[in-house]
Amino acid sequence: MYRRRIIHRPVSLTYYLVLLSLLLVLMPSLILSFREVLVSGLGLPPEEVGSFLLLSLLGSFINVPVTQVESRVPLYRMREVRFFGVNWRVPRLEMGVRRTLVSINVGGALLPIIVSLYLLLYSIPLKSPDPILTYGKVFFVLAIETVVVYRSSRLIKGLGIATPAFVPPVTVALATTFVHILLGTSCPTQIAYIGGTLGTLIGADLLNMRKISELGAPMVSIGGAGTFDGIYTTGLISVLLVLILT
Repeated sequence: MYRRRIIHRPVSLTYYLVLLSLLLVLMPSLILSFREVLVSGLGLPPEEVGSFLLLSLLGSFINVPVTQVESRVPLYRMREVRFFGVNWRVPRLEMGVRRTLVSINVGGALLPIIVSLYLLLYSIPLKSPDPILTYGKVFFVLAIETVVVYRSSRLIKGLGIATPAFVPPVTVALATTFVHILLGTSCPTQIAYIGGTLGTLIGADLLNMRKISELGAPMVSIGGAGTFDGIYTTGLISVLLVLILT
């Protein structure tokens, strides 16, 4: 039954429109002014970068169920007891089963994972003069992002796992800038995107998976409500870093 796709918006409509407006303002300038920088830095024309960011935004509405978590919880039920002709309502404690549907968000998890694999396996070997060093930078940024996001994430009863929207993009921007000052510039967008998106998914969602049964939420979405905005803005920041650091 839980294999159906679920349509659910991970952020408020106002914030969603802000993200869409930001993308629509950003992309024309990238297409007109920074085509060569994006192609040389990523191996992708700005139209494809913009299409992916738009697809991620639209895909954020779709959650694909992957499993169901069950937990036993105490339930108080009332029963009637008749005593000397009088009915009394007496509470009775029983153990019930609470089910939480775990799904994966298309725009906030599936697409970022696919793009991260593309950047890891194709873009970095193609564009980096020293792929081994670049992979080391990716691991460093990923580790920093994971730790910071995990420490800042919170379990919200009835909703899921959330992290402040500004934490992932700010952390990845600072970490990426630091490694490039220390070790030189190479593939800043690839490093920022992989480290930022995967670090957020690992720190906010995967490391908290064992706590899902404590949330009391009917559904929890990996990369969805609570983390999508941070992942999406991290993608925008990673695109800007290729312009700043190259």
